[in-house]
Amino acid sequence: MRPVSDPGTYRADRGLYVRTDNIVYHVEYCLPPCGSSHGGVAMTGKSAVLATDLSIASETIIESETGLSCLDRIGVERIHLVTVVPSNVHSGMPGIDFEKRRKRALRRYRSTIADAGFTVETHVVRGTPHRRINGIAGAVGADLILVGSRGKSPLENRVIGSTARNLARTTVVPLLVDRIERGVDDPNTIRRHLFERTLFATDFSENAERAFETFEYLRHATREVTLTHVRSPKDDTGDVTDVESRMQPLIERLDDWGLDARVDIRRGDPAQEILAAEREHDPSTILIGSRGRSRLRRLLLGNVSEDVVANATGNVFLVPPPRSV
Repeated sequence: MRPVSDPGTYRADRGLYVRTDNIVYHVEYCLPPCGSSHGGVAMTGKSAVLATDLSIASETIIESETGLSCLDRIGVERIHLVTVVPSNVHSGMPGIDFEKRRKRALRRYRSTIADAGFTVETHVVRGTPHRRINGIAGAVGADLILVGSRGKSPLENRVIGSTARNLARTTVVPLLVDRIERGVDDPNTIRRHLFERTLFATDFSENAERAFETFEYLRHATREVTLTHVRSPKDDTGDVTDVESRMQPLIERLDDWGLDARVDIRRGDPAQEILAAEREHDPSTILIGSRGRSRLRRLLLGNVSEDVVANATGNVFLVPPPRSV
């Protein structure tokens, strides 16, 4: 991003943004710059988009020292704090003072994240939440998106629910859904550590391999891994012995990284068995790949990852295929 004096604008794939007083505001649609990398933003280390709807659930994520520490351990240096204002909400609505509440909350969030040692950019955009979150992630070259699991915001928008499911279908960068306690006034994150105990679900596909490669950086915040494969009636991965043989190279790589590993081979409906494995092993996070955004690909496996995102008790880290796939 150019400095404010120059004159404070940068282009995204879905719009033009202006930075004022360290907050980035969306002002109009435009085309992306040609020949640019990550929207022209020079970056070092990893960056994450943290979506907030100004709810208590959002505050819980941001104020979790352990969660922020986990992001630091996997190499995140810059956090883009994103708030999406639905198109049907405006500051002139009777009895609503969103502008003051938003600025006050974002200043507090920004201070908390900066105090934890991260570089912070704050973005306020208007539109459809999952589209704007994806748009900013693409514009800034984010390495992952982080959203909370529940919470009705003062903007009358639920980050989880339809938005998280839409992100699961459309994201082109890894998506981390961080679960928050429901039905309590002062919620905590359900899993204190984001990646300490990871359940990796694999069908031995190319994108499952891509998801496994995230251990290159997740390992710095991981202690143990459960490798899970579900043999369905249409499974062509062989019998249990064949599956165990295919798991062995993964176990050896995890061992090289100093991570404890175990194997859990199941049979049945993939989504239901992955969720059953979560109940049995109690991981911090389920790591799973998706097959992409096309309707056909979602029919093949997309519904599995979406069902896991919607119904898992703990966190889910969803890894999509490359943008071009």
